[in-house]
Amino acid sequence: MTYDVVVAGGGVIGMSVAWRAAVAGLRVAVVDDAPGSGSTYAAAGMLAAVTEASYGEEALLALCRTSLARYPSFVADVEAASGLAVGLRTAGTLLVGFDDDDMRAIAELHAFQVSLGLDAKRLTSREARTTEPALTPRLRGALSVAGDHSVDPRALHAALLVAAERAGVEVLRSRATSVLVEGGRAVGVATSSGDVRGDSVVLALGAWSGRLPGTPPIPVRPVKGQILRLRGPALLTGTVRALVRGRSVYLVPYGEDRLVVGATMEELGFDDRLTAGAVLDLLADATEVVPDLAELELVETTVRWRPGSPDNAPLVGASALPGLVLATGHHRNGVLLAPVTADSVVALLTGGDVPDAVAALDPARFEGALCR
Repeated sequence: MTYDVVVAGGGVIGMSVAWRAAVAGLRVAVVDDAPGSGSTYAAAGMLAAVTEASYGEEALLALCRTSLARYPSFVADVEAASGLAVGLRTAGTLLVGFDDDDMRAIAELHAFQVSLGLDAKRLTSREARTTEPALTPRLRGALSVAGDHSVDPRALHAALLVAAERAGVEVLRSRATSVLVEGGRAVGVATSSGDVRGDSVVLALGAWSGRLPGTPPIPVRPVKGQILRLRGPALLTGTVRALVRGRSVYLVPYGEDRLVVGATMEELGFDDRLTAGAVLDLLADATEVVPDLAELELVETTVRWRPGSPDNAPLVGASALPGLVLATGHHRNGVLLAPVTADSVVALLTGGDVPDAVAALDPARFEGALCR
């Protein structure tokens, strides 16, 4: 059988693309030997368009805001299609600081946010602790971003998988080994169990996207992250991000009794070591922010790899190889960007228009690697 679309990669990006494509009437197969076990499995699920805004990344910010605006309807659609709860948390985000340097950095970030018209409010230490009583009284101040939310990525992926299969997507649990190319065009994916042919191929293999044989050069690299999960009494209602004497840490509640603490950012390739130093730093900084966290049970330590691009923005669009569409390079924002990525890829596959925010980040911006 030849499919309309073969999606290589079954994480939150690949599964979102597959589901939306099937709903649009396309015959879709997903190739992944362990769907959802990569960066999706480790992700904290922050939908942090504003608190992750950085100088020089205004195009990425526009894309993140576009996707965040779609999230409520995206979640509602997934839940309706799957019958499963996704766990969207809309309590907002606090960014807190501990010393003068932290607060100067927060003040600079706030000035940048205000210059872009973003919704962020300065809080005193007392005001921050009124919002989140578990915070330490030693913090110096905070920013409140009511519109930066979070979602449970594992619950989201489980719901997407069910929704996709109900829509007719075939999930083929085999490892993609190369892109099939005939006559200078992508015509499917070779797998450990045989060839899967399609009129178009969507590459959504995350950090491994640049290593799949048969593709043009794709500037995606692995960015290692070590992340922790704890269990115990609920301490926070929303996400707390912190600068602790210049070092970043975040705490994201999910479910009724669980908390994610993360994460390192390491340029070490596909190094899969969980290191004592990283765990120590994450726990020490997190406990500085929320002292009662020391009493929680450490239930999981995880290492995965974000798909980083040279400018930290994703590659969503046609590649230099006809028939091959890219949906990769999302770095820290894979979960956040799932709705806009899926809608944009389906638009490309069906001859529609992609949003301006996506068009601004066309893969062809990396001249010499992906120009068409």
